[in-house]
Amino acid sequence: MKHSLIFLLVLILTVSVYPVNRTNLLKKETITFKSKDSVNVTADLYLVKDSKAPFILLFHQAGWSRGEYNEIAPKLNEMGFNCMSVDLRAGGGVNFVQNLTHQSAVELKKGTSYIDAIQDIEAAVNFARKNYAKGKIILWGSSYSASLVIKYAGDHPKNIDGVLAFSPGEYFEKAGKSKTYIQDAAKNVKCPVFITSARSEKVDWDKIYNAIPSKNKIWFLPSSEGYHGARVLWKQFKISDEYWKAVDSFLSKNFLTNK
Repeated sequence: MKHSLIFLLVLILTVSVYPVNRTNLLKKETITFKSKDSVNVTADLYLVKDSKAPFILLFHQAGWSRGEYNEIAPKLNEMGFNCMSVDLRAGGGVNFVQNLTHQSAVELKKGTSYIDAIQDIEAAVNFARKNYAKGKIILWGSSYSASLVIKYAGDHPKNIDGVLAFSPGEYFEKAGKSKTYIQDAAKNVKCPVFITSARSEKVDWDKIYNAIPSKNKIWFLPSSEGYHGARVLWKQFKISDEYWKAVDSFLSKNFLTNK
């Protein structure tokens, strides 16, 4: 009886810490596809009824996995978006979800640095466009991947319809890139862009933001310090509502014509 009560308490705590709202989530499916160097990229699909709804590709922060979006993606479904959360090879695990793309890259002896992950983003965009995305494609990044989605959008301005970047910065000097690697790519970003972070991190992306020529760009900082990366949207953070309101406003204005 004692062990049963302990198990029940652990189960309740697990559910409360990692809530997943499945309202209006019609389908969740884990899939794989190949990156150009043969690494198996793993992703979770979150689809809604409307196949022509905007399609958001969700990329995690360093050391983590697609599990960063366990509770974020279903909420985006409720807002009317199709989503795919992707394991990038520069990762590990979070929210009990292991990064299987990283495991594949290690097994194949491929690079797993931040910069190596750009080919996984490219593969995800191509796969989504070919198989699922019938409407606009939006890139969403967290920490180093926030920088990479800006880079990709700058390099492929005709392929991407929107960018959301949570805590971007110039994270690639150790990979031999210049101090303005992302800022230089940002000069070619034409689509709507949303950038946010903790308040103290604005200095890390201010020049990147200023370099973006898009007329539909906006940045947001919370009333208090805030947090690093897309985890700011997790319910466990009291300030998450502020971030969600800003995200909702940006997405609704630029991609949901019925709002």
